[in-house]
Amino acid sequence: MKKLFLILFFAVSALELVFLVTKPEAHVITKPFIVLALLGYYLAGAEVRSHVFAAALLFCWVGDVLLMFRSEAFFIFGLAAFLTGHVLYIVTYLQHRVADRSKELLGPQKARLAFPLLLLGTGLVTILYPRLGGMKFPVMVYATVITVMSMTALFRFGRTNYKSFAYVMAGALLFVASDSLLAVNKFLSPFEFSGIAIMTTYCAAQYLIVEGLLRHSKK
Repeated sequence: MKKLFLILFFAVSALELVFLVTKPEAHVITKPFIVLALLGYYLAGAEVRSHVFAAALLFCWVGDVLLMFRSEAFFIFGLAAFLTGHVLYIVTYLQHRVADRSKELLGPQKARLAFPLLLLGTGLVTILYPRLGGMKFPVMVYATVITVMSMTALFRFGRTNYKSFAYVMAGALLFVASDSLLAVNKFLSPFEFSGIAIMTTYCAAQYLIVEGLLRHSKK
C-alpha cells in the first residue's frame, strides 16, 4: 500500500506539471491529490504516526484547494491554511528529535547557519513590501513563520540521523523557494512558466519532508 501511494503521488505530480503547460484549467483534477497521496504514503509507512504532521498535511491540502480559486478572499484563506500547516510542521520537527543533545549544533553554529535563512526571509519581504498593499501584515506573518519553519528543520542537525535531517532540510528550503516564487509572481513581476517552477519545487518539498520524517528513528 505504501508503494501504491508513492506511485500515485509521482503520477499526479507529473500530470499536474503536464497540465500546467498543455491545459492549465485541467490541473484542478490533479492538484488536490498531490498532498492526499503523500498523506496516504506517510500513514502507510510511519512506524509511529504523528497526528500533528497528518494535520499539517491536511492544512496544506486545504491551502492547495483554496488557491485554485482566483480571488483575493480565497488567496487569504489559502495563505492562512498554509500558515497553520507551517506552524504544525514546526511542532512536528520538534517531535522528531532524539533526547540526546550531545551532537546538536552549538549556539554560534546555529546563529551562523540560520543567518542566511533570516536574510532570505527579510530580504524578500523588503523587496515585496511596496507592492503588497493590504496584504502587508499577512505576508509578513507568513514570511516569519516559514523562516522559523526552515530554522527548526536546520536545528534538527545532530538530533536525528543524517538522512532524516538532510531530506527534511532540503524539503524546507524548497518550500521556502516555492513560496518565494509564488510571492514574486503574484506581487512583484509575473514570469513565464511560473506555475511549473512553483509546483515543481512545492511537490519536491512536500515529498522530501515526508520522506525525511519517515526516516527518523528515536533510537
